[in-house]
Amino acid sequence: MSVRIVGAGLIGTSVALALKGAGESVEVSDLNPKSQALAADLVGASHLQEPIKLVLVATPVQAISDVLQAEFAENPQAIFMDFGGLKSNLIQEIEKFPDLSERFISLHPMAGREISGPESARADLFNSRAILMTPTTLTNQVTLDAAHSLVKTLGGTGYLIAANDHDQIISAISHMPQLVSTLLGASLVELESEDLAFSGGGLRDMTRLAGSDAGLWSELFLANKVELIRSAHKYSERLDSFIEALENEDREAIKRIIESGNDGRALIPGKHGAQKRDYTFLPVVIDDKAGQLARLFEECAAVEVNVEDLSIEHSPGQETGLITLALSESDAIKLQEHLLAAGWRVHSPLK
Repeated sequence: MSVRIVGAGLIGTSVALALKGAGESVEVSDLNPKSQALAADLVGASHLQEPIKLVLVATPVQAISDVLQAEFAENPQAIFMDFGGLKSNLIQEIEKFPDLSERFISLHPMAGREISGPESARADLFNSRAILMTPTTLTNQVTLDAAHSLVKTLGGTGYLIAANDHDQIISAISHMPQLVSTLLGASLVELESEDLAFSGGGLRDMTRLAGSDAGLWSELFLANKVELIRSAHKYSERLDSFIEALENEDREAIKRIIESGNDGRALIPGKHGAQKRDYTFLPVVIDDKAGQLARLFEECAAVEVNVEDLSIEHSPGQETGLITLALSESDAIKLQEHLLAAGWRVHSPLK
């Protein structure tokens, strides 16, 4: 397939890398010549000779509609998709153009990084990620099938969702985390630099999103202001309840608030949007030598266990490291028995 991608940022370049890896013919363009040059070097510069079959728009949300109309004028037989973070206004705008509307579907991959630009692009950015798909009222079956195919190529899982539902949900699960992280990050400006030297992992985790692009997120916030204001008011009410409980030294109320946070976090699904699994964690101590991690994975393959995730704890100069593998309970037990028999320093599985 001959694919043209407009927008050489994080998302556009990551899509290009994934498609190029799948053998597609890809061209990336951007108004910023530096971004376009870097994306072309990463993806492999190519000029499409055959008719363009698919046009993907990965520009800021305020430019998507104009770009789609311009590209449709040049490639009326192509299929069109975008990767914008909001849908309601865009869908309403595109439905004013029936010929374009039937060949268009809007996508939103629930993936990203706090660092923008092609320099942060990854071919595996969308692996195991939900990709929301919002058709117009005229989107035809060929376009819908193409969207499912693209999502599969990117390694994601597609979910059809209406535009209004999309923007409401995104306000709660994407825009609010960004806002809370931003406000927490802003509060640190009031501290002395020597005080921040005591920061631990929790603060870094909570403020990771505070490093996001200000121009991009100000546009997203404004474009989804109705839903975001509603979400922010709900958050403010919970914060006010906490302040009141703290002032009154109401331990039970404070405990209930914390427990409600436990309950909410537990609802976050696992990979591909599936129900979150209760993993069993298997600690393995390894020597600080080349090839140890590869050997461990060879042992996993030998007994056909599936490692869902892992963490590594190791400090420079430390002679050993701790690898903690996340598996199903049965796989953890099987692997522990195998590793013990093979002489590994493996410890009891943990929940």
